[in-house]
This record gives sequence, structure tokens and C-alpha cells, in this order.
Amino acid sequence: MDDVAVGLDIGTTKTCAVIGFMNENNQVEIAGVGVSPSKGLKNGVVVNIDNTSSSIIKAVEEAELMAGCEISEVYAGITGQHLKGENSRGVVAISNRSRTITPAEVRRVIDAAQAVVVPADREILHVLSKEFSVDDQTGIKDPIGMNGVRLEAEVHIITAATSNIQNLIKSIAKSGFHCTDVIASPLACSESVLNQDEKELGVVLIDIGGGTTDIIVYFEGGVAYSTSLAIGGIHVTNDISIGLRTPLESAEMIKKKDGCAAADIVDPSVSIEVPSVGGRAPRRIFKQELAHIIEPRMMEIMEMVDRELLKSGKKDVLAAGVVLTGGGSIIEGCIEAAERVFNMPVRIGVSKASAGLKEVVATPQYTSGVGLLMYGLKMREFQKGRVKAGRESSISGIGKKLKRWFEEYL
Repeated sequence: MDDVAVGLDIGTTKTCAVIGFMNENNQVEIAGVGVSPSKGLKNGVVVNIDNTSSSIIKAVEEAELMAGCEISEVYAGITGQHLKGENSRGVVAISNRSRTITPAEVRRVIDAAQAVVVPADREILHVLSKEFSVDDQTGIKDPIGMNGVRLEAEVHIITAATSNIQNLIKSIAKSGFHCTDVIASPLACSESVLNQDEKELGVVLIDIGGGTTDIIVYFEGGVAYSTSLAIGGIHVTNDISIGLRTPLESAEMIKKKDGCAAADIVDPSVSIEVPSVGGRAPRRIFKQELAHIIEPRMMEIMEMVDRELLKSGKKDVLAAGVVLTGGGSIIEGCIEAAERVFNMPVRIGVSKASAGLKEVVATPQYTSGVGLLMYGLKMREFQKGRVKAGRESSISGIGKKLKRWFEEYL
């Protein structure tokens, strides 16, 4: 199975590996899925390479067993508050004799747009084109073949801390795998969850993970804003553990089974059992009491996202509304809580995988892993068309250029 790719989602609470390939019907077919607890990260950033590599090995081995194949390369996602997105603009003159815009001019204007000052401790992960302008004509998605004297490009640039990228790659290398590419998790999630109509109308994708909440805003087909917040589902679990005086493991189980982010939709007569600490007997509480612990934290997360949307300047034009995904979005009442904060339509997003083990990954927890797989498959198809021989690391040299050329047309 030479055409398989692997998406590796290394999160604060879990590591997920998704193996798949593009079948003869041009569908993403899921061949294997593996999940293991993650203990080497904090708020999406590697803090212990040994623990991180151990969780990677377990997740990949489980996926390999399910898929019936061995893999050596992965496409890894990266998240954390160190991810930064910014918009930039580039302008070039069309210098050829016919004044026709060719791919070379497009690459040149993208290079001009990404000529921004990047601190020495950071590096560019993605350069995503939003739209082009030819002379006085704006809103152009593909300018190749058009005539003009001046070409402008608006792009969205995502940067990350170099040390965090290197630690992630080291953890993967220590696990015995080659990191083919590092992709910003919110971009991968959008590949898996959003459709083109939503991106054109305007939509915000909110990926509530264990230790981070990733945000990416699309408008008129391009990325308009992206960021990551250092808050997620683990903070909800901690609140439950403290509020109900129960171990963290029990708090996580209670959150998944009985949690609700909107107390007013909970039946006040329903009670649940809560394990105690120190060998004490378990006790019963009303489910609404649990909801009163979860709701303030979930509302805080939503309000923090809302402030980012106001900062983006796009909140009032997101006709397609909000898409919630990630493990933190499976809590009952998340849609109701989000609608109250954002005052726009909300849906829960799951992956668009259409063949193989699609039912296994049809939950919000797997959207990032499937998105990384889909991104990797697209990159492979692109590179097959552009590169005749050899493959180099996408972290430097030709791989980086290929990656950015590919992203021009995402």
C-alpha cells in the first residue's frame, strides 16, 4: 500500500493516528485508526519528548494493526497559543511581453506577500492565498491567463514557534517515523469538516480540544483569521474534579457521559453517581448541579472565541455561522451555549471521509486526524504532478516551496 498516508493528531489528552488512501472512486478511504492517551503535552505544546513518543508509538501501532500495513511517514498537526495568523498583501508588475499572468507571476506575487518580518524564533508554516487583484479588478480567485500590468495578492500567513515545531518533529523521529510535514491543526480541521459553500459564505470553525481551542475564519473562500487559545476540555474536567471532589479520571468520565453545557435544558429530577476520593463511598448528586459547574467554563470558552471574532472584523458577515468540532464539542448543550453567545446558527462538525471505516471517525474527536490525512493525500497528488524524482523534507528547501505553491490553490 504505497499510496497510503497517515494523519497524526498529537493532542494534550490523546494522540490519534488515521491511516487512509484515495480509492479508485477518488474518495478518502479510512483504513485504520489508533488512539492512545497523551501525557507529554501541555496546552498543545510538547513538554516531554519521551512520553510524547510513547503515545505516538501506541497510536500508530493500533492504526497499523487495523489497516494491515506498516507505515514510515506521517503528516503531523501542531497547535498551541504560539500559532499566529496574520494577513499580508503583495504587489508585482507583469513583466512579460504579452502581459499575460502565468504561474510564475502568481508565485512571484505570493513571495512578495509573504515578505514579512518574522522573528528569529518563529517560522512560516502556511501561506494561504485569499484573493487576487489584476489592475483595478478585485475578487479574483485564479488570475492565471488573464492580462494586466499589475498583480496583487492578499494572503493569510500562519507562523509557529520554531522550538515547538522541532520538539514535535523530534518526538516523531524518536518514535521511529519520518515527519513529512507539519500542519496547523485548525487548517487540517477545516479540510475535514467544512464545505466550499460555507467557506464562500463565511464561517468560523471552532475546534475545542483537550488543552487548546483552535479558531479559523473563512470568508469569500479564503482564510481571513486564525488563532489558538490555551483553554480546552481539560479545564472543564478540572472544574468538575474540584467542584464534585472526585478524581480527574472520574471527572472525565462524568463529563463525557452526563455533562451538559446548558443547565436549563437538564431535567432537574435526574441524579447521577459521583465517585469519591480516599476510599469514601460514592454519592449521588442532581445532574443539574453538574451542569452548573460545566456551563460557566464552556460559556467562558465561547466568550473568548467571540472576542477573537470581533477582533477579526468578520463576525457580522459569517452567513454560514459556527461549526463546533473537537472532543470538547461532544458535551450535550454545546450548540445551545454557542448560539446564545454568538447569536448565529451552530452545528457540530464531523469528518467528510466517505469510504472504509468512515463510521469510526464520524465523531468530532477525529476531525483533526482525518483532516491531516486528507491534507497529506492532497499534498501527495500535487507533488506527483510537480516532482518527477526524489522527496525532501517539507521543513526546508524544495519541500517548503512545493507546500506554499500547493497552498496558493487550496
